[in-house]
Amino acid sequence: MTENRPDERAVAATVRDITERIAETCAKCGRDPADVRLMAVTKTVEAARVNEAIGAGVRLLGENRAQELLSKYDDYRKDGVEIHFIGHLQTNKVRQIADKVTMIQSLDSLPLAREIEKQCAKLGKKMDCLVEVNIGSELTKSGVSPEALPEFLEEVSSVGGICVRGLMSIPPVCENDLERERYFSSLYKLFVDIGQKKIDNISMDFLSMGMSDDYLLAIKHGSSLVRIGTALFGRRAYAGHQ
Repeated sequence: MTENRPDERAVAATVRDITERIAETCAKCGRDPADVRLMAVTKTVEAARVNEAIGAGVRLLGENRAQELLSKYDDYRKDGVEIHFIGHLQTNKVRQIADKVTMIQSLDSLPLAREIEKQCAKLGKKMDCLVEVNIGSELTKSGVSPEALPEFLEEVSSVGGICVRGLMSIPPVCENDLERERYFSSLYKLFVDIGQKKIDNISMDFLSMGMSDDYLLAIKHGSSLVRIGTALFGRRAYAGHQ
């Protein structure tokens, strides 16, 4: 269920506004706007609303839940559109989504990497993945801790069915931009350091960080993929959603 939604005619204007904000921020920090991808996060958003965003030019969707993706997949206007899985992924759900997504942004364990390899082998494909980093080392969040990241990358580099293409993170809730900047800066440093190590089967092409309330700040700190839900579709009510 969605509340405070933009009306249908406003979706295109909202996409334009977000795109312009991204371009302006890139210009201020000397980046090419083409290097920053806009993802529409579709959690609890019905397919018709998502299709409005696609019609307005959005070409990348982010799905949080396997069951929700399955329920909406056939109704999406998918021509020219990529779908990434961005939520916590259980190994027993990989089979359901492997043929429907082009990237999994929430790789956080070796068993998950091996299950992705297993399911993709059946499809004759490799899966692009981002490693999810628990940048705040929060006990309630999934993701690889910064301290464990080097060892984890060495382990997954030998898994043949996946290609690690970068990092993803959701920083802790912060009281101000200075706190957010500290986390974004730390993640960007990891991103650069890993890229310089040139580990086999590990490349740092994408840094996925920044959401509706902080995506412009994330871009200033090197994000190349921003995940926008609320700013695009309006605030959503999650209570009772399965």
